[in-house]
Amino acid sequence: MSSAPVLVQSPMSKLPVRESHCEGRPLSALLCPRSVAVIGASRSRGQLGGEIFHNMLANGFTGAVYPVHPEARSIQGVRAYKSVLELPEPVDLAVVVVPKGAVARVAEECAAAGVKGIVVISAGFAEVGEVGKTLQDELLAKVRAAGMRMIGPNCLGVINTNPAVGLNATFAPSWPPAGKVAFCSQSGAVGVAILDFAKQLGIGISQFVSIGNKADVSGNDLLEHWEDDPNTSVILLYLESFGNPRRFMKVARRVSRKKPILIVKSGRTAAGARAASSHTGALAGLDVAVDALLGQAGVLRVGTIEELFDAAMLLSNQPAPAGNRVAILTNAGGPGIMAADACESNGLVLPPLTPQTERALREFLPKEASTRNPVDMVASATPDFYNRALSLLLADENVDSVISLFVPPLITAPLEVARAVRRGMAGTNKPVLSCFMGANGVPEALETLREGRIPSYTFPESAAMALARAVRYGQWLARPEGTVPELANIAPDRARKAIAFGPGAERQERWLRPDEVRELLAAYGIQAPRTLFASSEQGAVDAARQIGFPVALKLVSDTLTHKSDVGGVVLGLEDADSVGEAYRAIGERLSRRGLQDQMDGVMVQEMVRGGVEAFVGVTQDPLYGPLIGFGIGGVNVEVWKDVVFRVHPLTDRDAREMLEQIRGVKLLDGYRGAAPADREALADALLRVSRMVGDLPEIRELDINPLIARRPGKGVIAVDARIRVG
Repeated sequence: MSSAPVLVQSPMSKLPVRESHCEGRPLSALLCPRSVAVIGASRSRGQLGGEIFHNMLANGFTGAVYPVHPEARSIQGVRAYKSVLELPEPVDLAVVVVPKGAVARVAEECAAAGVKGIVVISAGFAEVGEVGKTLQDELLAKVRAAGMRMIGPNCLGVINTNPAVGLNATFAPSWPPAGKVAFCSQSGAVGVAILDFAKQLGIGISQFVSIGNKADVSGNDLLEHWEDDPNTSVILLYLESFGNPRRFMKVARRVSRKKPILIVKSGRTAAGARAASSHTGALAGLDVAVDALLGQAGVLRVGTIEELFDAAMLLSNQPAPAGNRVAILTNAGGPGIMAADACESNGLVLPPLTPQTERALREFLPKEASTRNPVDMVASATPDFYNRALSLLLADENVDSVISLFVPPLITAPLEVARAVRRGMAGTNKPVLSCFMGANGVPEALETLREGRIPSYTFPESAAMALARAVRYGQWLARPEGTVPELANIAPDRARKAIAFGPGAERQERWLRPDEVRELLAAYGIQAPRTLFASSEQGAVDAARQIGFPVALKLVSDTLTHKSDVGGVVLGLEDADSVGEAYRAIGERLSRRGLQDQMDGVMVQEMVRGGVEAFVGVTQDPLYGPLIGFGIGGVNVEVWKDVVFRVHPLTDRDAREMLEQIRGVKLLDGYRGAAPADREALADALLRVSRMVGDLPEIRELDINPLIARRPGKGVIAVDARIRVG
């Protein structure tokens, strides 16, 4: 979409302003303003207002900028105004740097003056406690009543490096190079470091936004803004919290299809983890919901800012790899081995090269060189060797990407090698990463690589980690989008009756009785073994005869949730005598613990033999909603913790991926001669549980353990299940 250039004359600049691709969009006044007022601009460079106004002048803002100060006649050589109401024209954006107590009044004046958006740098709001939260709520009410948008409060500000805008409404000392990477930071302090780091690494920034307390504009809003921004190809986020996780997943899932999103999300520790009474609650630690949500949305999570930029250097310059097969090219054996180890540790594969590639390499490499992957050209490798070898590796059908390593020897100039690497990758659509180790001559080489859009790393481990993340993104893109399927044999009304609290009953939390659990599972098409309740030894024997031997006896108790822990489960009972003996033994074990009054009876259940024991669980996260887990089941589920989680609702793709991502996936395929499990039925059970917790928000926790998966085509059966409602 092109149009004639839009010319705006600025008092500080006579440069023509090109179209900014931002007009008419919800955040255009904040990120692509044509005019700006700095309210609280100061004469002194050492104060925030002075630094922000200086940055507005120094970095080529293409529109009009007005300093607002109640007393000064001019600020840094520019005529000042006492109030935004006195400006000669309405402005798009006001940057507010005044004491917290004056911010609300300034917002009212901005509304009266027709300002479209404000960036509130001032602190002392929700981040300091309830009094500040009240101030922030009052400010937000005024902003929304006026139809304005607001970034902040308590933020660093915004940057747009597009030459059509040239906006630096921050007090940060660094102005990053222009590029295709957009960055959102919840922390202003981290934002200052990020901008400095980007400048050092030469990573081009399109827009930078410090959202602070994100009272109005959030990370979700910025994702939607950057989704169709032609100047942005990669989105980076530093977040401390999600205001609306479900909206984030919906938006990010859509945006990730167009451009990669990378995130550093703080708060991985278990300091805020809640106590839980179910297996699922114990397994779903504090950070599980975040990882599940990001994985479903195709967002790449990294641990540090350094890893964030390492991955951004690759994804902003190279296409996502088609697969995880990587070739390593080096002039030193040690770094080649380090790179190989790092690749395999991060899920990458070093494939054998085709015989044709190996023969072509042997034609010009020294005899002592290794033509197998990793390709070690030895220390005497010339720039021409790098050019020719890289071209051959990229043409190899077994290779999806290449990491080129160079350790500067005395006889070879790094700059010439960098130029050779650029020539060697000409015409390819496969990613190439470089690693130039050492100090001599590297600055010129790095500049040459940057010009060729080749990311360069100091050490091979960093390159391997960045490549692994790009591979993961490529794999996510390659998979079809999932859907929430329609399911047969679903009876929500029947299920609601099963957990009804009764007329006038308090909706207090409770564990469902075994018969209620079976009814609830049946309402959602999840098969359970035939089961009868007995409250006496003779009743248990009669029930077993009615079901047919062999049977299992399982304790029924409103207070004891983990039956195995108190000896309340006996399996494989073949006759009436063994059933009676098992009933007495359960009672005796409880008596020894002083728990005899907590035995309500037993469930007598038909034995289900064979199959793979799986686990399906649900726990409610107060922020993210239902978390659904799947793993290898049985009594050791919490020992092995081989469980993966997803955020509700599950798509058919989510369900299939959950089966693939457990460590014990080989057990589902028939390990060491065992029969394989019915994967289709397992995925179907996950989707039915997802539908159940969506229909019935009363479900607080759910464990199906074990869920026996029989041979393919034979289905699954929920041998034991517990459900807590509230």
